[in-house]
Amino acid sequence: METLHFGILGHSAEGAALCFRAFCGEGFRALGPHRHPDVTLDLIPLARSMPYWDAGDHAPIRDTLAESVRRLAGAGADFFACPDNTAHMALDLPGEDLALPGLHIAEVVADRAARDGRTRVGVLGTRYTMDGPLYPRALAARGIAAEVPAAADRAAVDEIIFTELLEGVFSEESRRRYAEVIGRLAARGCDAVALVCTEIPLLVTPEVSPLPTLDSTRLLARAAFEVATGLRPVPAWRGGPGPSPS
Repeated sequence: METLHFGILGHSAEGAALCFRAFCGEGFRALGPHRHPDVTLDLIPLARSMPYWDAGDHAPIRDTLAESVRRLAGAGADFFACPDNTAHMALDLPGEDLALPGLHIAEVVADRAARDGRTRVGVLGTRYTMDGPLYPRALAARGIAAEVPAAADRAAVDEIIFTELLEGVFSEESRRRYAEVIGRLAARGCDAVALVCTEIPLLVTPEVSPLPTLDSTRLLARAAFEVATGLRPVPAWRGGPGPSPS
């Protein structure tokens, strides 16, 4: 079977590793033991970008991500996906076309929410993602409302991401805290929760969530596998404002 070469544009280590494992797992299930399309992962340390996230200056972050995409192209990748939701705020900036076409994670998640018939989706991610336009825009384009936690809950979710999840720490106390936050979103009328920091699914599994989950990392890996095996068209997006609903 002829397949395309998938490039993973990493931004944080845990999320990139989960996407890599999930993509290969799709191959094992569909193609047989030890089989998956070619995949290359490129990861420039997050530390290079953090001062710019803190300053709200996304242009240098886009430059760093574009460097990774160029390296993926040089490694022979046919297309890319970035398993980091917040990074898409930088990728969405106008600028020179990225070296490869890519899947847009918010579009993948919003498409799944629409297919599932969701009408109001809670959004859990970094403070940058929860306070930003990424998911309200993608969900609204499909007639779905986006809800974020209250301010105190947003602060707790973000702190756990940066002090624990990005460092590979997954505690029962934090798992309970996230479940409480999701429960409050359910009480506000949400019919699903989007786990749109790519490390959150390592902490919050469907069994502990009070709402059905939209696991952005695994949804993206599945979409990438479908592209690589010809079940989904090769994407056309090369950065800039997100693509139109598919």
